[in-house]
Amino acid sequence: MILDDLALSTLKRVEEQKKVISLEEMKDLGKNVKATAPFAFEKALRKDSLAFICEVKKASPSKSVIAKDFPYLEIAKEYAQAGGDCISVLTEPTKFLGRDEYLWEISKQVQIPLLRKDFTVDEYMIYQGKALGASAILLICALLDTEKLRMYLEICDSLGLSALVEAHDEKEIASAVKAGARVIGVNNRNLKDFTVDIHNCIRLKKHIPNDVIYVAESGIKTAQDIAEIRNAGIDAVLIGETLMRAKNKKKELDALKGAL
Repeated sequence: MILDDLALSTLKRVEEQKKVISLEEMKDLGKNVKATAPFAFEKALRKDSLAFICEVKKASPSKSVIAKDFPYLEIAKEYAQAGGDCISVLTEPTKFLGRDEYLWEISKQVQIPLLRKDFTVDEYMIYQGKALGASAILLICALLDTEKLRMYLEICDSLGLSALVEAHDEKEIASAVKAGARVIGVNNRNLKDFTVDIHNCIRLKKHIPNDVIYVAESGIKTAQDIAEIRNAGIDAVLIGETLMRAKNKKKELDALKGAL
């Protein structure tokens, strides 16, 4: 499965990075770097209306290259100016063609909270995300058992970082809740065959505690999709490909927000 391949390549990448900056050195960087307001990501998602997380990504395993022209700084600035609540930045290099530098440079140019979108498989990546300017990191239930999730969430809390804990089904949601997740995202994409069903997040809403921020991820393309998600009581949406393919990202985001 592609998720397993991504996890393996990420582990290898982290081991190479540790040869340059050790875990202890990265811990110091993460703890000492000047940060944004603690837990800024989740605070930005707690609002009366649906919150929008806008994604900066060049490619994906399912769609290959999405943006041949990739002025990532301009894209991030456009999202912020268009009224995005948070920005998700892909840093995974093999399938998503991301780079750590994208996150670092964007963090210097925009003021809204940033999610580091990568496949967190080592605590090193949490401290690294903080050092790169992230306000939140991604934890995927399909890669991390409940105890590992709990441990990583505790590290995030110690750094003032939020965590978007991603699930795909009821069992993974239960694991996220047990681990203490405050923000849970349901991915509408089946990672086995890459089919997308946006109603997956709607069906699973009943399993999310009322005090947990609930994020819908993947496959959200139209104002009608947004209306259905809003009517289901979901708190936020993460939108990538639809915005990345739009020539005028403000106009596209305005159209999606029009459903509200």
